Amino acid sequence: MTLSEQAQDRLADIVELQPTKNADLQERWDMDSGSEVHSYLESELKAYYYRNEDSLICATPEAEAVVAGEDPDFTERTVDVGDLEAAALDVLPGPDDDPQSVVATLHALREAGLDPEVDEVRSALHGLVDKGAVERIRTTVPTFRLALDRENLVVS
Repeated sequence: MTLSEQAQDRLADIVELQPTKNADLQERWDMDSGSEVHSYLESELKAYYYRNEDSLICATPEAEAVVAGEDPDFTERTVDVGDLEAAALDVLPGPDDDPQSVVATLHALREAGLDPEVDEVRSALHGLVDKGAVERIRTTVPTFRLALDRENLVVS
């Protein structure tokens, strides 16, 4: 996706200010409302941001790579994750393997000695997708697998 100069500048603002709010970007971008910020994000930068568990705006790893002038398909990625997300990374199939469903991930986590609820697993997987560590494969039932090789994923 090729970004305009303005979109690149605004993406750099997100990287610099993250985690941030619509109001902060509204002020920085001299917009009239938070709704205008949201509309811009959705129309121009949708692939480059996500909202964290506190609904704050964060840059994706790809956004950070674009801003740094790097190849967004870099081979190593550091992700800050919680305990359940870390455990999910341990049981998910690799990037070249067949993906698994939320329920299959739930069972794998339970076999590993954890007892999360299915909604917690679903939330963890979606959070890992937002962070660029996991790939969501759209089939009849959404399935998941690692987005890159395990040795190229640094968990903090």
